[in-house]
Amino acid sequence: MWLHWHWSLGIAIVLGGLGLTLRGATRRPAAHALVTELWFMFSLYTLWRVAGRLSVMGVDDALERGRDIWRLQRALRLPSERAMQAGLLSADWLMQAANVYYATAHATGMGIFLVWLYFRHRDAYPRIRTTLVLSTFACLVVSLIPVAPPRLLPEFGFVDVARTYGQSVYAATLGPNSFNQLSAMPSVHVGWAALIGWFGWRVAHGRWRWLGPAHAALTVLVVTITANHWLLDGLVAVLLLVGADRISLAVDRRRRPAGAAEGQIVGRSEVNATASTTT
Repeated sequence: MWLHWHWSLGIAIVLGGLGLTLRGATRRPAAHALVTELWFMFSLYTLWRVAGRLSVMGVDDALERGRDIWRLQRALRLPSERAMQAGLLSADWLMQAANVYYATAHATGMGIFLVWLYFRHRDAYPRIRTTLVLSTFACLVVSLIPVAPPRLLPEFGFVDVARTYGQSVYAATLGPNSFNQLSAMPSVHVGWAALIGWFGWRVAHGRWRWLGPAHAALTVLVVTITANHWLLDGLVAVLLLVGADRISLAVDRRRRPAGAAEGQIVGRSEVNATASTTT
């Protein structure tokens, strides 16, 4: 289950006060920097959770837009989410595991990735964090126009497997305040997983670098077979991620001192390995 926005807002307020206290403590710059980053991330998380409750249109419009996406994907001859789900519905253990992964791995995976990045690859952290913020904000803006996910359109043969097994993280019925489950387009799940997959591969080394792409691939599979997202939801999220990274790269070039490699994401361990082979 995700942390409720009330709790994340409270944590952000506490961290903000602690950050102001540490700001004057010149002997603890590292502590101040860490608290500032935590405040920033919890504030971003709060914004994401609150934005999921907002919309500029109604429930009926969201359902119709979901049907439009289904028709568009059929016209484009994209793979069928319904066929993918139907082929696995008989595997109860797999569907229940997919529901758990959908509910827990999204925010948890990003949290673990950011902590690892901050402490192990601080040089790459600023650009990746900027990409995360920009892409998430872009997704939130688009999601203000609600789109129903496949699981809310049983007329096309989709099954809400999370509700079937009593594992749903959403409200039991659609209503005026149910827009958190009508923000299928674009898929922040896929966007965040793609960011972890891409930058995890570039920053990590050895066999550990496979964890990011594996998480991204598994997330795409999970959101599809649980009928929580259309394929186009993920494609749009990835396009927004690419655009955000281009902007982040420009910001990174301005941030780096003169003579530094521009726009290069390299972990400390890879730098050390390169240095050892050239000496």
